[in-house]
Amino acid sequence: MAGGTTLFLSGDVMTGRGVDQILGRPSDPGLWEAHVSDARRYVELAEQVSGPIPRPVPAEWIWGDALALLERLRPDVRIINLETAITRSDDHWPGKGIHYRMHPDNVASLTVGGIDLCVLANNHVLDFGYAGLSETLSTLDRAGIATAGAGADIQVARRPAILDLGPGGRIVVGAVGTPSSGIPSDWAASSGRPGVSLLDDLSEEAAEELATQVTASRRPGDIVVCSIHWGSNWGYEVPAEQVRFAHRLVDAGVDVVHGHSSHHPRPIEVYRGRLILYGCGDLINDYEGIGGREAFRTELALLYLA
Repeated sequence: MAGGTTLFLSGDVMTGRGVDQILGRPSDPGLWEAHVSDARRYVELAEQVSGPIPRPVPAEWIWGDALALLERLRPDVRIINLETAITRSDDHWPGKGIHYRMHPDNVASLTVGGIDLCVLANNHVLDFGYAGLSETLSTLDRAGIATAGAGADIQVARRPAILDLGPGGRIVVGAVGTPSSGIPSDWAASSGRPGVSLLDDLSEEAAEELATQVTASRRPGDIVVCSIHWGSNWGYEVPAEQVRFAHRLVDAGVDVVHGHSSHHPRPIEVYRGRLILYGCGDLINDYEGIGGREAFRTELALLYLA
């Protein structure tokens, strides 16, 4: 595009559980975890490390210094992986160890960040079942935030989101998740079932099919982003199959590979002049004060495309 385009790409934004509890309209704090039964416990753990947290906080509070940075850099498009259901539903998915839920009245925590698109092909969007997914989609739609990677059926879940930048081009975003990120196989959308766009494997054939889906609606001047929720939460190594898959996407016409799932940043690669983010880390979570792992880092990926 003439003059270039700046994208803001983040990893996990986890506004449920402890984060939801400090916002203006918290959900019921009850949890179904093995060791924690009340979401407010995560707030208490954070307070033990960093001191008192005011409650309720304004929507912008959870972004810390990030909003000032975004205001200064003024990216043309802001894309996050939203790792929570936005719902009043109490119908938590059975047999799942962790459930994230944000009350719909707290959606201002996303709009205050100027978010244009939420990627939903992840392992928490169906934490509160199909009703929770439906309410998540409708809440984001009313808030003017586009979505990709989940929907009422497989056709909708696979359909790329298109963000219009005015004369000269658009951002086309397709989103998928893989079982390696913890997405249950029965969350996969089908012709008659809501769910996420689930990628069964990282074969060359799968890369070709995904690239075809994402680039099919491309026009001259468009930038094509493929957003993938893949891999483990921990570790800095990038599996060889992810490298091969990302390279094949670029070979097939994808401009940016936006990877996430890891709770900390993973390597970045420029391949054939195109950016590959293998893991963007967490931007917002309620993990402060939880021991036994490496310290978390807030990670922003800001990309200038000429």
